[in-house]
This record gives sequence, structure tokens and C-alpha cells, in this order.
Amino acid sequence: MTLQPYLQRAFDQGRVLKIISGLTNFETAHVLAIAKAAQQGGATFIDMAAEASLVQQVRQQVSLPICVSAVEAEQFLAPVAAGADLVEIGNFDAFYAQGLRFDAEDVLSLTQQTRELLPHIALSVTVPHILALDEQVQLAEALVAAGADIIQTEGGTSSQPAHAGTLGLIEKAAPTLAAAHAISNAIQVPVLCASGLSAVTVPLAIAAGAAGVGVGSAVNKLNDEVAMVAAVRGLAEALQTVTRSSMTAPAPQ
Repeated sequence: MTLQPYLQRAFDQGRVLKIISGLTNFETAHVLAIAKAAQQGGATFIDMAAEASLVQQVRQQVSLPICVSAVEAEQFLAPVAAGADLVEIGNFDAFYAQGLRFDAEDVLSLTQQTRELLPHIALSVTVPHILALDEQVQLAEALVAAGADIIQTEGGTSSQPAHAGTLGLIEKAAPTLAAAHAISNAIQVPVLCASGLSAVTVPLAIAAGAAGVGVGSAVNKLNDEVAMVAAVRGLAEALQTVTRSSMTAPAPQ
């Protein structure tokens, strides 16, 4: 599957910003507020629960590409028919608090099932952070071979920052940053670094090798749409401080 030109350019530039409303968030008004804030703040695309009615509502008011997330292949069919542009296997963070775990075999099987049901849709797959780092890399390689177009990392829920302030934000992002670095060196498709990121750490994700970032709680936990827009804008501006082109540019003579 080839990504939409708009998304491909953003990934190539290392400036993708995905705003996540939440895999278990089915509150239409809240999802709409997040989606509108994502668009006004300069996000690249939005990620929401795989619910056809949500896709229809957001599509009427927001022009950004829509990604839908689920952990069952069949749940993607109706949202895709309703107009979703991408599908995401993952955002597993919502399930860890419930004691649910997804191992490598689970994720690979879900990827194969989804690709069989939807052979032409852009497919993003999250690599569970509960795997050892070398196992995450191995799974990412297998997922690409199975048809994944984007690999997403996670890890914010496993981190236990020992400090407040900027140092604490970096500590919180460390697991997903480490995964982005290891995986991006092993595969050729874009890596989206997600979970536990903030305006402080999104530039570090790009420097680590990611082509973009996914951010949820830093935006979707806010109750005021103005604050959401400001948060998205801050993230988008942080991404402008580092790009793949700037990192690969030759040193001045």
C-alpha cells in the first residue's frame, strides 16, 4: 500500500503529528473537539476509535485524514466503509490497565487478518512495549513483511519518571524513544513514535529516527478546546525544530 502523497511527504520530512482521541473514547462531542483542535493546531492526521458513526461525524467537520484504531480486524470494516483513510492495530495502552497483554504472535496474526480483509488500506501497527527491545525489532520486521505500512512504538505507560519537570518528561518518553531508535534502524517503512510524548520530547523522537509522533493524553485529557488547540500547536511547533533533512544535511565547510 502506498501512503497518500500528503502523508508520505510529511513522513519523508519527519514532521508527522498524529493526535489520538483514544481507542476507547466513543464520546462524539469529545472526539469532535479533539479532531477540530488537531486541525486548527496543525496536526497531520487524527486517530480515533474504530466506530463508523464517529468517522462520519468527524468527516463532516474536519478535513484531516482519519485513522481508526482497534484490536480486532473485523472492527475496521465499517469505519473504512464510512471513510477512514488508515487503520491502526494498537494503542494497546488502553488495555494494559485492564491486565490485557498482546504478545508478538497476537499482533502478527491481527496484522495478517487485517491485511487479508483490507488489502489496499494504509495499515499502521503498534509494537507492544512489553516485549524486550530485540523482540520488538524482530516483530517490526515481521509486521512489515506481513504488509504493515507504518510501525508505531509505545512505552509511556511502563515508564516511571523519578523527577519532575523537563527531566521527568524525558524519563517518561525513554521507552518509546529507545524503541523508535532500534526499530527505525531495522526497517524501511516509517516509524511513528507514540505514548508518553510531550512538546519537550517530540523533537527527540525525530532525532531517534522516527518519521513522526503520535500524541494522545497531552491533548485529549484537556477539557477546553482552546487549550487543546494550544497544545497541538505547541507540539507542531516543536516538530519544526528538527527534521530529517536537517539531520542529514552536510556539515558546513
